[in-house]
Amino acid sequence: MTVNPSGWRPSAPANEQGEARTVTGNRALMLEEGLLFEIGDTETTGVDFADIKPAATRLGGLERTRTIGLAGLTEPEAVRHYTRLSRQNYAIDLGLFPLGSCTMKHNPRLNEKVARFPGFADIHPLQPIDTVQGALELIDLVGHWLVTLTGMHSVAMSPKAGAHGELCGLLCIRAALEARGDAREVVLVPESAHGTNPATAAFCGYRVENIPANAAGRVDLEALKARLGPDVAAVMITNPNTCGLFEPDMIAISDAVHQAGGLVYCDGANFNAIVGRVRPGDLGIDAMHINLHKTFSTPHGGGGPGAGPVVLSEALTPFAPLPFVEKDGDRFVLVEEETAGEHHARSFGRMVAFHGQMGMFTRAASYMLSHGADGLKQVAEDAVLNANYILRSLADVLDAPFAASGPCMHEAIFSDRGFSGGLSTIDLAKALIDEGFHPMTMYFPLVVHGAMLVEPTETESKAALDQFIKAMRSLANRAKAGDEALKAAPVHAPRRRLDETLAARKPVLTYREAETAQAAE
Repeated sequence: MTVNPSGWRPSAPANEQGEARTVTGNRALMLEEGLLFEIGDTETTGVDFADIKPAATRLGGLERTRTIGLAGLTEPEAVRHYTRLSRQNYAIDLGLFPLGSCTMKHNPRLNEKVARFPGFADIHPLQPIDTVQGALELIDLVGHWLVTLTGMHSVAMSPKAGAHGELCGLLCIRAALEARGDAREVVLVPESAHGTNPATAAFCGYRVENIPANAAGRVDLEALKARLGPDVAAVMITNPNTCGLFEPDMIAISDAVHQAGGLVYCDGANFNAIVGRVRPGDLGIDAMHINLHKTFSTPHGGGGPGAGPVVLSEALTPFAPLPFVEKDGDRFVLVEEETAGEHHARSFGRMVAFHGQMGMFTRAASYMLSHGADGLKQVAEDAVLNANYILRSLADVLDAPFAASGPCMHEAIFSDRGFSGGLSTIDLAKALIDEGFHPMTMYFPLVVHGAMLVEPTETESKAALDQFIKAMRSLANRAKAGDEALKAAPVHAPRRRLDETLAARKPVLTYREAETAQAAE
């Protein structure tokens, strides 16, 4: 592995003799791209400014006294730079995106078109209510579908993402407990739950205790019952869980928690596997967030935006956050602090400035209406079918720790058990990049050593799955044979593998010249 003259990032791949394949570093249409600091220089600017010094300033002596050191580029240089970088991104529009528990499915272009309709895309949250009646009706429509699909009592639409929804649900639970004078301090979180669950509980001021998983990868019901007591405020459970399995004891879990005076929060990030098939309300759930940007197909990844509405049981409905949409005769209104009145006086407050992510609501509405109830049921069925196809197609070459636990749900989980020559999960995942796929989720859940979590979703064809399976089988056999070449992967990507330990311990966070300490192999 070579390092470029600046010493702070790995070089482009070399050939077997260690020499660059081309003089330019380009490989056909895969163009070698430097940083903006390398492309431009501080003496150049793409814009001509008149050399006029202002007669007065409002900065009060805080004017800059030296150059800021930013490289100047022409417009073509800037456009080419970001276009070239975009060609090196992986995306769901390029191929299978097998991240476990993330439901990276195809996003129908119809949803994008609807989200851009005038009246949805160009409205402002401070407009008079009478001018946005259609938008409020759409929010109410999406909420109605979510309540119907989950069998819950009400929904809070304002949370902006999954973890934000978790926070909303726990704040509702805290408010309900405080309303009855019950100061409980502990939230139980099974080992098979999502990693954000304990973080959210701790953020809310609760003490978090883990509940172990049994040999089948599901919640140990007896261990849970043994820990329940007057100090337990809630259980945060993920169902289907992060082992890709449905919790068959969910009703028994809910009954036990309720009998002990606690409440049940369900992480709904994996709702895609049961939408139209199972109603969480029937399982005794009190609160559950739903990632609209997962189950109901809105652009996922890249940092947002997202939407995480929270469905609530009848016991938690009075404590739902403001604002929310309500039907008043033949018109819709936004219930705010000023209009909550006595019938919403127990709301715990508000989580966001306005009513939520309008673009996400619009996309979700389009997805729901275009699929219908029967189509949403098929979404779950096809997602589960695809995951089981991958599980059974790879279980003979990769260790599948829960293959004997019955059918999986939305995702299949494997481990690196049986790899030889010091090879591990990360080597297979890096080699998968060379095969043209984004790696799966690695090393999570923690209950499986060297975990590889694969979620194909329902939008992948059998041909696409077969190609992925073919690549995985080949890499698995190489890993089991101890193929040392896997330790160098990826070799065909724009950059080689980083020394992740050195990069974490000695990160180079700002651009410097060639004397910069190396943070790569």
